[in-house]
Amino acid sequence: MKKILLVLTNQETYGNTSEKTGLWLSEATEFVQEVSKAGYEVDYISPKGGMVPIDPRSLEEQFFNDEAKALYEDETFKDRALTNSLKPTEIHPEEYIAIYYAGGHGVMWDFPDKKELQQIAETIYHNQGFVTSVCHGAVGLINLKDQFGEPLIKGKKITGFTNAEELLSGKKKLVPFLTETALKDKGAKFKQRIPYVSYAVTDGQFVTGQNPMSGKAVAVALLEQLN
Repeated sequence: MKKILLVLTNQETYGNTSEKTGLWLSEATEFVQEVSKAGYEVDYISPKGGMVPIDPRSLEEQFFNDEAKALYEDETFKDRALTNSLKPTEIHPEEYIAIYYAGGHGVMWDFPDKKELQQIAETIYHNQGFVTSVCHGAVGLINLKDQFGEPLIKGKKITGFTNAEELLSGKKKLVPFLTETALKDKGAKFKQRIPYVSYAVTDGQFVTGQNPMSGKAVAVALLEQLN
């Protein structure tokens, strides 16, 4: 059985400010728990490798449920995902059936322009694997190209963190661009439902989730395609 590659951020602040961000923890844990139950092994990668910062807000009580806490306290997960994530150069794309970009605002600075990550995702896609994301993680898709140099998401039904949700998050003035707008600019058929309610969209080899509540929904939808 081929593995699933989970992409995490190394960015711990909003740009050059002192305000902390990073991975939104449940976007990783919900997905991992679901695909692991189905028997899939997960590897963890980040643009630089090594340490993955956690958005402190994602550890607040209303977001940090028992399932997230259980995996967060698991020593193997902490080591492989949060302390010693792999570098892109350590990855062999042919080993993976899917790639999953987890979100958190940090990804807006280190996902879109990382060529090595793009090459991994494009290879998985061209090998008939799945490209998946949740929330801000969708910014990892915006610069993927097909064999003709066209945006890979052009004409595809894609979702991600909406402009309305960014406004409600209170972080609109801190982010370098808006996820929804960036996806639309690349020709994606952007889909959305009401803010902060779980929602996932499948279109061919793409499975994407709208917001932090959608990690499990993406995993379930991906498993339906794999099975």
